[in-house]
Amino acid sequence: MTLTRTRETAAPRTVVSPYWTIRRRDNLVGYLFIGPQLVGSVLFVLLPLGLVLWYSLHEWNVLAGTFEFTGGDNYAKLLDDPKLGEVLGGTALFSVGLVVLNLSLALLLAILLNQRLRGTTFFRTLFFSPVVVSLVAWTIVWQFLLQADGGINGLLGSFGVDGPNWLRGEGTAMASVIVVQVLKNVGLNMVLFLAALQGVPNQLYEAAQLDGAGAWTRFTRVTVPLISPTILLTSIITVVGSLQVFAQIAVLTQGGPGMSTTVLVYYLYQQAFQFHHFGYGATLSVLLFAIVAALTLVQWRMRRKWVFHES
Repeated sequence: MTLTRTRETAAPRTVVSPYWTIRRRDNLVGYLFIGPQLVGSVLFVLLPLGLVLWYSLHEWNVLAGTFEFTGGDNYAKLLDDPKLGEVLGGTALFSVGLVVLNLSLALLLAILLNQRLRGTTFFRTLFFSPVVVSLVAWTIVWQFLLQADGGINGLLGSFGVDGPNWLRGEGTAMASVIVVQVLKNVGLNMVLFLAALQGVPNQLYEAAQLDGAGAWTRFTRVTVPLISPTILLTSIITVVGSLQVFAQIAVLTQGGPGMSTTVLVYYLYQQAFQFHHFGYGATLSVLLFAIVAALTLVQWRMRRKWVFHES
């Protein structure tokens, strides 16, 4: 009886679960993996964005050593800037020309190099090699080629054609910069398109051909829908890159002749680092960020209408 009562009145044991459960250990491993990327994003993306917004509300004169809060004065100056319209027009012209020419040429090269022909490996390497070349070195070489007495006009002269001064003519300067940039980066989009084309099943082409579809119909009804995710990726990359061009303008034309090749990034550089208007330069940076974000958002929202398998 005593033994039975002792067992009945004894307090139950409390089971203490360990702190480092399997779930918490898995979460810790995940946080450790994303930690470096998260720290990098905060230090090199979010913090600079915050500082740019802060500087845009001030007028910072490095030479005089002044840093004054001006509120929205820089944004009012942005709206009244008589040169901004021409700068935005040049930026739009450069971006449209670059995106259309780059994507079209890259897709054409990818289709040609997707054929099983002898020598395709050599041409793939040839067209991709400019991507890994230093941007400044590439631009300097083309600066010499496009001069009035440069290699391009020398080649044209051998055929009896008198070439213009490509980088000093208002009608040719922007076109020259666009072509130089396209030749530099078309290989990257070409490789992306080539990878997408190699993922399209041959059975679909055979079935379309049996149904009587021609080459153009097979391209528009089979190829384009199946590589549309890659088209979206390359278009976003190319649009964002076209809005951030600087080195080519600085080396080739310095924004001239006049302001015919002055794009937004180069105008920002002039205001901040040549005229020492750092507050207004930061305001132009905010404008550039808004344009890039808006265009990227528009492309991302439109993907549901033309990207295959998106709903």
